[in-house]
Amino acid sequence: MSAPRPATHPMQSHSGSAGSSSGSASSARFTPHTDSEDGREITLSERIRGDHDRQLGASQYDENSASEEDEEDEEDDMQLTSSPTRPLAGRQQQSYELYSPDEEKAVLKRLDRRLVLFIALLYMLSFLDRSNIGNAKVAGLSRDLSLSSSQYEMLLTVFYITYILFEWMTLLYRVFPPHIYISLCVLSWGLLASLQSIATSFSSLLVLRALLGISEAAFGPGVPFYLSFFFRRDELALRTGLFISAAPLATSFASTLAWLITKLGEGGPIAPWRLLFLVEGFPSIFVAVYAWSIIPDGPDTAGWLSPRQREVATLRLRSEREVRVAEDDKKGSRSRHVRMRALDLREVLQTLADSKCYLTALMFFSCNVAFSSLPVFLPTIIHEMGYTALASQALSAPPYFVSFLIVIPTAKLSDKLRSRSTFVIFHAFVAGTGYASMALAGYFRFSPLWRYFAIYPAAAGFFSAITIIITWTINNQDSDEKKGTGVAMLNIIGQCGPLVGTRLYPDSDKPYYVRGMAVCAGFMLAVGLLAVVLRWVLQRENAKGRRRDKDEFGDGEDGIPLVEGGELLALGSIKIAAPVIETAIRHHASICTILTQTKS
Repeated sequence: MSAPRPATHPMQSHSGSAGSSSGSASSARFTPHTDSEDGREITLSERIRGDHDRQLGASQYDENSASEEDEEDEEDDMQLTSSPTRPLAGRQQQSYELYSPDEEKAVLKRLDRRLVLFIALLYMLSFLDRSNIGNAKVAGLSRDLSLSSSQYEMLLTVFYITYILFEWMTLLYRVFPPHIYISLCVLSWGLLASLQSIATSFSSLLVLRALLGISEAAFGPGVPFYLSFFFRRDELALRTGLFISAAPLATSFASTLAWLITKLGEGGPIAPWRLLFLVEGFPSIFVAVYAWSIIPDGPDTAGWLSPRQREVATLRLRSEREVRVAEDDKKGSRSRHVRMRALDLREVLQTLADSKCYLTALMFFSCNVAFSSLPVFLPTIIHEMGYTALASQALSAPPYFVSFLIVIPTAKLSDKLRSRSTFVIFHAFVAGTGYASMALAGYFRFSPLWRYFAIYPAAAGFFSAITIIITWTINNQDSDEKKGTGVAMLNIIGQCGPLVGTRLYPDSDKPYYVRGMAVCAGFMLAVGLLAVVLRWVLQRENAKGRRRDKDEFGDGEDGIPLVEGGELLALGSIKIAAPVIETAIRHHASICTILTQTKS
């Protein structure tokens, strides 16, 4: 019997033939039935447990080491992720157990508690520093600086102009170590937010708002991309939800804090709005120092994980990394920080030409019309309902706290059901209904109480929709370059929404602001319609991919199976069973092929 060859590429084993002797492939292929980066076949047990449970327990893997002299011959035999192969003749091998479900659960819990919650805290601070100008206006900012309605709108607009212009900085998460990059971002916006407290004119405050937009653009838009370094595709919505939920929590906290500061600052030596900027901006400076030590560059550099936990955190993501990282090894460029490398311009351009990215970006644009305007105008809107300045600060908090409570279960359910579009459509229409109710209540002069309670579905709807839209964008990109570019496109186009939203509530429309409410209602309904279109596009592309993969598994990039966002488990036990059975048959055929080669 001849010495066994390295296992052939799994795409070749589908046909039951030996295929070529080379174990490498020109590009990674991800299909509904084979979605590991090395192309290996998913077992029946993996399919039953879900695509994300990879070879837990006592699966034996080979760890092959090669000398520099044999490197070129060995590269075709080795997979970066230690893919399962038969023992290679004449080689030393080291088998080990990968990890247990309990170990993975412990790592996820640790990541959530130490990383995700800290990132959510950072985003809460950033959102607090950008949106507290709405509370400052009610606390006397416009009066003390003699700001007109158009000047106040310009202060809001200039933040988003610079925010949009510097969205490209999302890609810097791939270039610089995140612990350094994020810490500098937090430090810069903390200083700028605090300096707003000493502004003496419209022009000085305008400059500070513009610089604040740059510093926050460097951080917030890239956070979902950064979280993809640690979590699988079907785990991202919950973590993005935890991150995004910091926004309504920040607004709720800001309103409560603004009420307290305004009450304490009345008659004091410092104007309440100046004290507000100082108290809410300065904590970011202290947190930036802590961020330097707690933010890891990747799962293998998290100091608050044990060595074993770092190993598990890295292994569990092996099926979602590019084979391109293995190609970096061939060039000798791999280090502990494998993500800090040059960008692949080809993949960036491919993403720029992808129409699906523009659909999600348009959804994000429409959401941001409402998302950006309500936090900065809500205290004013409530004040115009007839409440005092102090009461309007307090009444601004509850709608956002309710939104915070709704975002988390929405994201968790989206991950559990592996569905995106269903939740975007539902929450977009909920938000649209809330805005339409406020518009109608103002037009027909309903009671302020009616208008106030209509704020709750509006806020909860657009916060939840934004969470899923961001996750949906990342899910449908299969490389770091594409994810980073997709998020940058999402934000560059999407953050133009605030340029519209911040001009929807001029003083001339008070006290009911019917026009602004109606426009926001229309944009939220547009989000739902765009989600329907994107769902149809993705389902059609998935169908084409399945037909193509049924006939051949050769050259070409199919990309990962696109997240259509619609197949709820309650509707689809048959849809789930079919790929399970087919995978079992394919797996059995692969085993027979290997045994046949061994006997020969």
